[in-house]
Amino acid sequence: MIQPASDHSLLVSFGDEATPEVLRSVRALTDWLLELPGLRNVHPGYTTVLVTFEPRPEIYQETERKIRQLLNLLPYAEPALGGAPATRVDIPVCYGGEFGPDLDDVARHNRLAPADVVEIHSSAEYRVCFLGFSPGFPYLSGMPQRIATPRLESPRARVPAGSVAIGGAQTGVYPMASPGGWRLIGRTPLRLFDLQRDPPALLAMGDAVRFLPVSKEEFDQRLARG
Repeated sequence: MIQPASDHSLLVSFGDEATPEVLRSVRALTDWLLELPGLRNVHPGYTTVLVTFEPRPEIYQETERKIRQLLNLLPYAEPALGGAPATRVDIPVCYGGEFGPDLDDVARHNRLAPADVVEIHSSAEYRVCFLGFSPGFPYLSGMPQRIATPRLESPRARVPAGSVAIGGAQTGVYPMASPGGWRLIGRTPLRLFDLQRDPPALLAMGDAVRFLPVSKEEFDQRLARG
């Protein structure tokens, strides 16, 4: 479904639920659109793609025509046509303690033991829907609703880099130190965004993600290795 978002943008919607098929369509359309000249920006979401361009009627009509052409190709697309094949990334996490000051609150909110929250969070497989908020920040689908927890009423002024957090029905990882209002349940020693790396972001749209519980000692060892 294509609908106008403004005189210089169109919103493409694939439904209300971020199923694997929808995520694949969002990813493929985004990658295709990024190859087209003349567009200002392409913004993927969980189930949508927002396309912006110059506010001129002829460009509006031409962009809509191109989007419809690409949508007609989606049923025949091979996974590779949506960009680089998705990969699986295992992210080590030291849960609780100084790294997860909100773990107990998440457990209390859901009437669970902290260990249960860790088990539930680390047992699921997640999918990277898109990156946003800050460079390399992954918005993930697939978090079990059993551990969904409202965000903090007052955001923290500084969340350490690598913090693994829950915000409502979502989970994610802060790639760099920044303000944030999600509940911190652990931390990873991995660098999710590094300008010295190519590409800088560890994760990409479509990647599968698992969180692996590690001890504080293992965390320190991995951090020392870089």
